[in-house]
Amino acid sequence: MWTRHRRRSPLRHLVLPIFATGVLAYFGHHAINGSLGLTSGQQYEERIAKLEAELQSLETRRAALDKKTAMLRDGSLERDMIDEQARRLLGLTRSNEIVILQ
Repeated sequence: MWTRHRRRSPLRHLVLPIFATGVLAYFGHHAINGSLGLTSGQQYEERIAKLEAELQSLETRRAALDKKTAMLRDGSLERDMIDEQARRLLGLTRSNEIVILQ
């Protein structure tokens, strides 16, 4: 009976460390640069700051518009005054009207 002996490769001891290094490099890269990584956290914070500034400006604009509409609902304005303001804001005129720009 013949027995075969295989000579073991000297590189067999390097397979597991190389594989582990590759896996660690992959996950390390994604931990820093991935969609939930460290750099994306900074990008999210910048975006949040920008959106909060935009929200503040929109809230200010809304408050101004609410103030204007409250003045229109007051009842102190007559119908022709409301019509005049609407035409001025929308830029609409009738064909028989004369427009005086100030």
